[in-house]
Amino acid sequence: MEINQIIAHNVKFYRLKAGLNISQLAEAAGISKSMLSQIEGGTTNPTINTIWKICAGLNIPYTLLLEDSDLNKPTIIQKSKILQQHSADGHYRIFNYFPQSVHRRFELFQMELDPHSQYKSVGHSSNSEEYVMVIAGTLWITVNNQKNLLKKDDTIFFNPTNPHIYSNETNVIAKAVIINNYY
Repeated sequence: MEINQIIAHNVKFYRLKAGLNISQLAEAAGISKSMLSQIEGGTTNPTINTIWKICAGLNIPYTLLLEDSDLNKPTIIQKSKILQQHSADGHYRIFNYFPQSVHRRFELFQMELDPHSQYKSVGHSSNSEEYVMVIAGTLWITVNNQKNLLKKDDTIFFNPTNPHIYSNETNVIAKAVIINNYY
């Protein structure tokens, strides 16, 4: 199944589960009703930030909207078979290895950020913590207007509710593991 169809199915499922109509969810998520209708209809592939906004409006983890039933079955997960998402400019990519589920209260991603690029996250769930470990290159993460330098094998954790920025100011790709822990 294509990613926009998975997202369409899951947005409608969780919207109905929350007892919301399209207008109520659009208002809670801070997006237009027409955009939400297109997403639920599977006619558009929403941006990463739009998905975060919908998740905030539904008060659910990000990966619940991306979860296809087949992702929960494999023991070995190959990167080549994972749903990849990217920013509008294509310089920021995330790979969802472990979506949050009834068995897990966390999401695990691998993130890649191209040289001389940045990605601005709109912020997400107030009931979570974000953990980041750099596995290749160098990454700057700005949280609450504080710029933090992380080199290979360095980690940081923070409250991801507010907007935060990932920056790569070097000539090599930066890679990191990101865990969103929900409580």
